[in-house]
Amino acid sequence: MRYLTRKHLVFSAMLWLSLGYAYGQDPTFTQFYANPVYLNPALAGSTGCGRVNMNYRNEWPQLTGNYVTYSASYDNYVKDINGGLGIIASYDQQAEGTISTTMVGGIYSYHVKLNRKTALMFGARAAYYQKFLDWNKLTFGDMIDPRRGFIYQTGDVPRGGRRGFFDASAGAVIFTKRFYAGAALNHLNRPDESMILGKSNLPIRLTAHAGATIPIGRRGRYSDGTTLKPAIIYQYQNGFQELNLGAFVNFNSLNMGVWYRNKDAFVFIVGVKTEKFSFGYSYDLTVSKLGNGLSGGSHEVSMQIGIKCKRKPRDFRKISCPSF
Repeated sequence: MRYLTRKHLVFSAMLWLSLGYAYGQDPTFTQFYANPVYLNPALAGSTGCGRVNMNYRNEWPQLTGNYVTYSASYDNYVKDINGGLGIIASYDQQAEGTISTTMVGGIYSYHVKLNRKTALMFGARAAYYQKFLDWNKLTFGDMIDPRRGFIYQTGDVPRGGRRGFFDASAGAVIFTKRFYAGAALNHLNRPDESMILGKSNLPIRLTAHAGATIPIGRRGRYSDGTTLKPAIIYQYQNGFQELNLGAFVNFNSLNMGVWYRNKDAFVFIVGVKTEKFSFGYSYDLTVSKLGNGLSGGSHEVSMQIGIKCKRKPRDFRKISCPSF
């Protein structure tokens, strides 16, 4: 009981401080390119046809207060507006639903051909967030009996509930047949997400990403289509930095990848991809001080369904970034 009491006190204190005085940070996905419009709104319509993406992430499942995130999106290229349209929804819960965040957004991207080999995409996302704090799941020091544990009602004034706010994001991607680079800025309007004390404005999140496609299989008439796709993704938000380095190998329908997230985890990814369907699974092996034995690593599953075009745009240029 002493160990359990101490654990509850530490968790409650951390949760209280994060809600009252610290800034929130966004959930992130290991399989970045299996959730393209979440990574960068400029990627809406980047395949030329419609696609549906679904993602699930369970981070640190062995911890009581782990993080579980769901995401679903649809985007399509629309020739009449020379760009893409999309919708996205996500749901994130922390500490067994003590804090949950729901987001629904609409996306527009505009595609520009710079020359015969290079194209540029600009994108914007307008989203509505709703954040919820379940006050009844919090525990405080005045609820504890030294012998019997948590048996009293807290004398603290109940707070929490729901808070909704508008959020704006924008991004851009430039690419050629073998190379791409892009950047996105989320929370441009820095909305207030506080549900307890004062203000808590969401800090702007910067995501920069780049990569290439390198043929490594047999060339010529009997090419097996094997490609190596190295990539890099850097994210910054309110002093927190995350650098992801890795590569994918695509051989026919089989995809495999290995990534390293600085001072946090090695990531192993495997998946299958066909013209109409793709499925991917990844496992994050924790190498931080938290330890893989304590956290249980992280599991992520992605699925994409491609919707066949009635007539693919004649001049459309598809970006060759990795995907699952």
